[in-house]
This record gives sequence, structure tokens and C-alpha cells, in this order.
Amino acid sequence: MSTTSKVKRPTIRDVAARAGVSKSLVSLVYSAPQTVSQYRKDLVIKAADELGFSPNFLARSLATDTGNFIGILVADLHNPLFAQIVDQVRAALEAKGEYSFMTSAMLPNVAGEQILDSRTVSALIDLRPKSVLVVGSIPELHQLSALPDKVSIVVASAFADGLARASTVRSNDETGMRLLIEHLIENGHQKIAHISTEGGAVSASRREAYKSVMSAKGLGKYIQIQMTNAATETTGFDAAEILTSSKNAPTAITCFNDLIAIGAQGATDRSVAVVGYDNTFLAGLRQISLTSIDPANFEIAERAAQLLVESSESEVKKGKTYLLEPRLVIRESSKSLAKVN
Repeated sequence: MSTTSKVKRPTIRDVAARAGVSKSLVSLVYSAPQTVSQYRKDLVIKAADELGFSPNFLARSLATDTGNFIGILVADLHNPLFAQIVDQVRAALEAKGEYSFMTSAMLPNVAGEQILDSRTVSALIDLRPKSVLVVGSIPELHQLSALPDKVSIVVASAFADGLARASTVRSNDETGMRLLIEHLIENGHQKIAHISTEGGAVSASRREAYKSVMSAKGLGKYIQIQMTNAATETTGFDAAEILTSSKNAPTAITCFNDLIAIGAQGATDRSVAVVGYDNTFLAGLRQISLTSIDPANFEIAERAAQLLVESSESEVKKGKTYLLEPRLVIRESSKSLAKVN
């Protein structure tokens, strides 16, 4: 009869012995890293890595009032903008000695529509994170009000609808849309349309910014908005086909995001100037070369990470909005009217 020896999992005692420190110090490194000097923290982490030690955050969370991790809820795991922000936030948190747990806040229903995954949100609340980051717009955000008041909530690249206690870090949509439209006007365009999507405060904000800027530039009579039911390449393609086949077809199209804009490019066969929003990595691909707005993704991630770890500051709990200034990234898709014709 063969026997299989069970591999012993390293403990805090083992890490302490390897690092030459006390068990309580090892515990502090994982429960309150900000209270430990960088030198001692490095000793403990090095020993833990050598032993393959990993703290049990789930057990710690269930045994205490507050867990030692930061929860991250993502509206759409397929959106490259959100993926970029999450990656940067997690890297910033790791550099500060913080641990994070990420999950999707949405799931498809029987009709294929994205709806809030209430069970996942409830599970995250039960795990008692010390702070929570929401990336993107999710419906019924008010469910997070079940978190204790001491838990800070930060919303990145979206609005904190229905959750006044949350702080918000996002780009200035009015500025971004103004930069796009001014660029198109400089290239000779006046008939500038907009593709938007139903639902979500961000899409509404950019849609209203489009109308405001067009009116301010004396182009109110050319305002033309095509709505879609989702922000995807497919809906962008369909919306652009409707716009370009209409009686008052535009010579340029602004889009809610890069995914819609990439779809619109396919429908127009590059015969119409198309601009996006979010400056995802897709926009920079040579075969796409999409003019877009960089909404200051890196700065959004850095500020969000800072707010998450500074949960003791009162301003984090007051629902403050941090509005960051975007910049225009010009590529081949926003050709001049002369080149279009």
C-alpha cells in the first residue's frame, strides 16, 4: 500500500523564524503594513517568498470585523479601459503593501444582457473588505451601502449614482468632448454626429457634453445622435451604417468609447472621420489608428489607489469628486474633410 506524505503548509511561526523576527511582527506586515518599517517588511516578505507562505485572508476576514484586503468590483472585464485601470491600481496597491481581490460585478441574463451579479456583491460585503473600488458604471450601486461606514468606497471612471458616501475619480467629459470637436472643426468638419449608448451616467455625460459643445460652436443644427443598446464594436458598426445612410449624413462621428468607434470605422470604410474616447491600447494599433481621448487613466488609477489606502481620511467618506483633465491623442482616423472628399 502506497502512502502519500502531506506537504506541511508554512505558518507565521516559520516565517518569523526564517526572518529572525517575532510572530507579531509578521502578523503586522500582513494586517497593518503601514506600521512596519520598510527594512523589516522586506525581511518578512523575503522569508515568506522563500517558504512559499501565503496568509489566509478569507479566514482573517471572517474572524475579524474588517478584512485585510481591498475589494475591486469591475463593471466589464472585457473593456480594455477598465482592465488597464485595474492593472494599474493593483500594481499601485502592491507597491504600498496592500492586497486586493477582484471580481466582476456583472453577469449576462438569459437574454444576453449584462445585469448586476447581486450574489457576488453580497459575498464581497460578507468578506468585510477594508475598502472597495468600483471600476466603471454598475447598476444598483446603492447595494454597497450595506458596507460598514468605516469602509471607504471609491468609484473610478464612472459616477457614484445612488451612493453619496463614495468618492469618485473620473475624467472631465466636457473637456474631452470639446477637444474632439474642436479638432474635427479644425479639419474642416461641421456635420459631426455622435454615437451614444443607453443607460449609464458616463454615456449620458458625454452625450450632453457633445450637444453642449456643438451648440457653443454654432453647430447646433448639425447635432445628430444615434443611440445603441450596448457599447460594442457591433453596435458601433450598426449605428454608423444608419448615420451614413441618412439624408443628412455626417462627415465625422464622435463615439462614446473606442469599442463603438472601431465598429464605426468598419461601417464607414474610412470614408468618414471617426474619433473615440478612452484611448485604449486598441486605438493605437496601426491598422486601427484611432484618434481618441486619453481620460488620464494612469492618474485615475493612482488617485484611486491613494484614496483606497487612506481610508482614515474624512474626505474619502464625504463623496468627493476628483475630476481629472483628459488629453487629445491624434491619429489617422480623424482625417481632414479635404482628404475625406
